[in-house]
Amino acid sequence: MTMHQIWMAAIVAVVVQSGATFADVTLSTSNDPNAAIGSSFGALLGAEKTTIAALSPAQRTALAVGAMKFPKSVGKEETGQIDYTLDWLAAQADPTGDAQWECLKTALYFESRGENLEGQFAVAEVIMNRVDSVRYPNTICGVVQQGGSKSCQFSFNCDGKAEVMYDPQAADIAGRIARVMMDGAARNLTDGAMYFHTRGVKPNWSKKFAQTASIGAHLFYSR
Repeated sequence: MTMHQIWMAAIVAVVVQSGATFADVTLSTSNDPNAAIGSSFGALLGAEKTTIAALSPAQRTALAVGAMKFPKSVGKEETGQIDYTLDWLAAQADPTGDAQWECLKTALYFESRGENLEGQFAVAEVIMNRVDSVRYPNTICGVVQQGGSKSCQFSFNCDGKAEVMYDPQAADIAGRIARVMMDGAARNLTDGAMYFHTRGVKPNWSKKFAQTASIGAHLFYSR
């Protein structure tokens, strides 16, 4: 019998016997059901106390609150929701991937490594949104490398510098973000943006599109 079943049996007994006591107030004290119930309850409480003392804190909490069942939409693992913290990111599986993953990792490193996590995820959203759009190539590498060195879409492709990731920590973060986004994480930061620029510039195209977000050093836009 489980602890829950023991408790329920004891409570039912108390309710039944209490009802009998109120129904017939002439019961003799020599046959008082409350005395027997009290003795049984005392034994049950003693056993429960011993059992609970042996439980872990997590088990005690579960016993107190019961088994909670949530709809799938509540759990972050079920909906692809993200905690924008280093602890959450570090808790994800070590990232690996193919050339597409490498392209996204590289773009995030050179375009946003100076940003906070939300800022880096926001840039990843723009790239992934472009991949999904019919206006742009349908691969990550195609989006990141579009235009070549003469009309590049991302500035790191036009600066003439070698694409060497000298900061291993920033590279690891970029790789983790890339993996999470490629695995289907929710895009909640930029409201479908497919363009961004730093606050220090104001390109002509920014006047044509609607600004959807302002995160860190970047402003984000959609058509």
